[in-house]
This record gives sequence, C-alpha cells and structure tokens, in this order.
Amino acid sequence: MTAKVDVIVVGAGLAGLKVASELEAKGRSVTIVEARDRVGGRTKAGEIAGEVIDRGGQWVGPGQNLLLAEAARLGIETYAQYDKGEQVLHYGGTRRTYSGDIPKLPLLALLELDRIVKRWDREAATLPADAPWSALKALDWDAQTLESWIHRNIRTKGARTFARIVARAVFCAEPQQLSYLFFLEYLRSGHGVEHLIGVRGGAQEAKFKGGAHGISRRLAESLKSRVILEAPVRAIGQTDEGVSIRTDKGVFEAAHAIIAVPPALAARIHFDAPLPAKRDGLFQRMPMGSVIKVHVAYKTPFWRKAGLSGQAASDAHAFNVVFDQTPEDERIGILVGFIDGAHAVEMSAMGDNARRQSVIAALVDYFGPQAAEPIDYNDQDWTAEEWSRGCYVGHMAPGTMTLFGDVIREPAGRIHWAGTETATEWAGYMDGALQSGIRAAAEIVARR
Repeated sequence: MTAKVDVIVVGAGLAGLKVASELEAKGRSVTIVEARDRVGGRTKAGEIAGEVIDRGGQWVGPGQNLLLAEAARLGIETYAQYDKGEQVLHYGGTRRTYSGDIPKLPLLALLELDRIVKRWDREAATLPADAPWSALKALDWDAQTLESWIHRNIRTKGARTFARIVARAVFCAEPQQLSYLFFLEYLRSGHGVEHLIGVRGGAQEAKFKGGAHGISRRLAESLKSRVILEAPVRAIGQTDEGVSIRTDKGVFEAAHAIIAVPPALAARIHFDAPLPAKRDGLFQRMPMGSVIKVHVAYKTPFWRKAGLSGQAASDAHAFNVVFDQTPEDERIGILVGFIDGAHAVEMSAMGDNARRQSVIAALVDYFGPQAAEPIDYNDQDWTAEEWSRGCYVGHMAPGTMTLFGDVIREPAGRIHWAGTETATEWAGYMDGALQSGIRAAAEIVARR
C-alpha cells in the first residue's frame, strides 16, 4: 500500500502523461501506473539499419495544434514528410502512377468519388462536436455499416475500391465493421477525408525529429518517479471517499482515478463496484483496429531517382499503404507502410517470415526489382501487443454510438476517462490524446 495521492492515472501513453502533467501544474499529487515496461502507449521507439524509427504513431499535420505546441514546448522539432514525385497505385492487377491525393481512375469513378467525398464532408459537418449521437440523422446513419452505405450509394467499382481503402487505412478495420455514423464522426473530428489521407496540407504532412515517441519520453522524464512501470491494473475499487487501484506492484490509493487506456483494455479491469450499464456496454463494443506497421531499409532511396515519392496504395496486396521514411541525410533509404484490417489479422497468424515475403513482393510490384534487395526489415504487430490489443483506435459498430456513445466522457463516480477515443477533435490521433488529457485533468480540478 502506497501513500494516498490526489489522483491515480492508469496508462502512461500520451493521454495519461498529459493528464499527470496538467494536474501537477495545478498542485495535485499524481501517480501513474503503466502495464508496459515503457511509456508511450501507441507511440513506440524502434530501429532499422542503425536509424531510429517510430514503430507506432509518427505524423503530425496542420490543425493538430496541441501536438505541435507540446512538441515545441519540449524542444522537439518537425520536418516535412517526403512528397516529391509521383505516387503508385496498384489497382485491378495493374500498376499506374499519379500526382496529387486522388489516384488515376476511370472518369466516371473520379466524378463519383468527388461527389462522395463532398457528401461525406457535408454530412459530417451536421454532427455536433460533443454529441454526434444527437444529430438529426444519427439513428439512420448508426443503423448501417460503412460497407452497406457503399453498396447503396456508390455505383462505380473504382470509387467503391477507394472508399474501402480509406476505411482500412484510417481505421485499420474493414468497412463492414464500422458504423456509418462513427465513420462520419471520425471525418468531422479529423477535418475531412482529404485531410486525413493527405500529405501536403494533410495529417501526414510532417514528422518529429528523433521520433514522435520522444514526446512521451520527455513528458515522463518531467514526472520522474511518479510513473510506475510494469504495474498492470487488475482491479479498481471505489467508495465515497476515494479509489483503490490493485496492480502487480501493489495497491495504490487516491481521491480519484483517471483511466487513460482504450476501452478495449479498460474492459479487462475488474471493477469492484460494477460500472453503469451504459459504460460497460460501451466497453464491450469498442474493439481496436488491426494493423502491422512495417519498415524496410535499402542502401539508397532508389525510388526517388525514378521520380517516385515512395507513396503507394493497393486494392489487393496485404501491404497496401506505403510512404517514404528515408532519413534527412539520405544515408540509406527506408520505406514504411501498413498491413491493416483483415489482412493484419491473417498475416499476424502467418508469422514473421511470411509477412516479410509478402511485403517484399508488394514493394517489387510498386517500385521494381530493386525493392527485392533490402538491407534490413522491421515490423511491429500491434495486434499481438498485450497492452494495446491493436491500433490505431477503438472503433464502433452499428448501434453503438446512439445507444452507448453519450457516456464516453462521463465520469463513473470518482473514475474519469481519457484517451484519444474520448477526444472531440482529432480522435484516434496523438493530438486527440493530448486533448483528452487536458479535459480529464480539468474535470478533476473542477471537483475540488
């Protein structure tokens, strides 16, 4: 049993670390308990061919002001994502190149795609930022999956394919798993589909020097001994006087608790006093996306000499979204990309060697025979991470948001909630994690 503090924070990802930092600035005593042997949550450091990489979240774009400000405060600079040259689209078994955010598709598909993207943005704009479940058409939109909406509203094969690629790339889930209302809310939160998938002017515009994981690390350093690692929370009790958190490193007591982990992980904690039925129902209905993040290193960024940006997408390959990850000094070339959705579930079970072979085969189709000769390979299977259970974000199936969504930020007695899933802007992103931490800390301060 430790001395009682004002607040116990569960989870040392960006949300939990920001909560603790905010509370300390307000004079509150805080302890953070973290299941992993590291801080950072869904941000994680790695290495390939001697180069530091982000095995988790890494990009930042315009409008992500909290994240940009936090990095600046901590002395972490940004640099531009490489975006020169043409992109590759592997579609219908054929490779083609194009410029801009929208791939070369048949004319009717392009016209329909433009209409659909504008419709998504219009519909997303009708959702109240703090209560999308109350929108005029919320019940109708929440009664269907994104896939069923695609079948009813998109006629051309090319536009349908693009819509499905967007779902997998943004949510790491299949369109049949997603509520159409949740899909629209995510677009609203992220400033529209073009912003979410774009590089220049979009969410992939820049990266952090030294890696995004450096933000978590520096936040943790400022909190020092108040972060307790390798302390997974097994149970939480609460009374009118306070909370007790039972972990593998003992019992911690506080006046309040903030749970700063995804709903899918919070659901694995035993609550001595049962949570409200709506909160429990929400926990049961927000699984994580499925993704494997892959880095492949080469002697040189050979694709640049061929006039390619290193960006690629595919409707068939498991390794279906790729970006250039080459260091600024170009001492080596690196490509980074993702195996997502159903492909990630399948490839996780197949093992490291099968994944590597599949990735290299895809890169050869995208960038030519030179891609067959990497000097190093690194993949991060987020579906196999015990304390993540997937990435990037917890998502909602039909019926979830309108039945259970209104409790996503609602305290349960002395227990409050943070995490990027609870953000009203940039939900699912690092910026959203910071916003959630600021909001949860303010809730605690307002109670006393």
